Amino acid sequence: MNGTTNHLTIGERVAWYRYRRGLSQEVLAGLIGRTADWLGKIENNRIELDRLSVIKSLAEVLDVSLGTLLGEPLLLDWTGESGNETVPALRAALMDYRALGPFHDGTDTAPPSVAVLKKEVGILWDAYQGSRFGYVTGCLPELLHRAQAAADHHDGDDQDQARRLLGLAYQLAATQLTKLGETDLAWIAADRGLTAVRSTGDPLITGSLFRSVGHALHATGRYTDAVRLTEDAAGYLEPHLKHATPALLSVYGTLFLSGSMAAARANDATTTRTFIAAADHAAGQLGADANHLWTAFGPTNVAIHRVATAAELGDLQVAIDLGPRVDTTGLPMERRVRHALEVARAYSSWNRVDDAQAVLLDAEQMAPEQVRHHFLSRQLALTWVRRQRGKPSAELVGLARRLKVLD
Repeated sequence: MNGTTNHLTIGERVAWYRYRRGLSQEVLAGLIGRTADWLGKIENNRIELDRLSVIKSLAEVLDVSLGTLLGEPLLLDWTGESGNETVPALRAALMDYRALGPFHDGTDTAPPSVAVLKKEVGILWDAYQGSRFGYVTGCLPELLHRAQAAADHHDGDDQDQARRLLGLAYQLAATQLTKLGETDLAWIAADRGLTAVRSTGDPLITGSLFRSVGHALHATGRYTDAVRLTEDAAGYLEPHLKHATPALLSVYGTLFLSGSMAAARANDATTTRTFIAAADHAAGQLGADANHLWTAFGPTNVAIHRVATAAELGDLQVAIDLGPRVDTTGLPMERRVRHALEVARAYSSWNRVDDAQAVLLDAEQMAPEQVRHHFLSRQLALTWVRRQRGKPSAELVGLARRLKVLD
């Protein structure tokens, strides 16, 4: 059904499903505590609908998934890096029954050493942070296969290390799949990762995997559950913080950043501030930006989340004041581009469309795959096209076509 509404804005998609459900504007608006006038402006693109808390409320009343209203892309584009086997191949790897028990996979390939596997996991995590989504998705099935073989083959300390690396491979799969709108698969990957590392008792890797669980909860709109997960995960890690390594401190702080987004999307401003403060304290203890265990954690990432949570809570003044001033040049590409989307959203909300478009075009140049697969970029571009009184500029039409929201 997503393909049917692929070229609609979120507001137009709300109208489409409202009509299918046989609801009037007055009824639907009343069910979420809004006015029919407000809903009419949403459906006619006169008001931008980009706050996930509001979109989630509409999705619940319309009895559709959050991803359906967001118009998650159905395809991962084939590229020279991705090859022609992408999400379906990853789905097959995640649903391989041999990962569930002591079954031989029928091959005679020697499992990789722990050192080789560690290098392979690191290469793919670095590629993810470089926003090379097609490459990561195409390589993950083989990495999961090799990591599982290593965990099954090795023993003693090497087996524990292999299980940790298998857990990190599953975490990467969950994180990547949420970017692609494959929320059910992301949940399977997160669950598999936690199962893989449970026997090691390693709080660092377990805590890191809780991030992927949080991502899966976010992607399905289960924001209250994601807030509780943050509190539970923090409680699990706190006994280990007395002599915390920089990596553990980074994982701990990143949990609060993810939780702050969940709280903001649940319209819980108090918890959002509490979580941001906890992350800020951890960043202060760390002392500088770092990338331990691919967290990109530090003071700059905290500032990025101040902007993003302010936008989610509707505090556009904070977003527009702080957003453009955050210097992200020292962070991985994925973080830089994600922040750029927030700045573009803030500019657009203040009717500074030229500035917003310039930011979005710059972000697309840096990481086209990431921009293509985020609802904010697609929503912004299509809304700008719809609002044009005359013929849209060739530059804007080109952007919308590259984002697959216009033919």
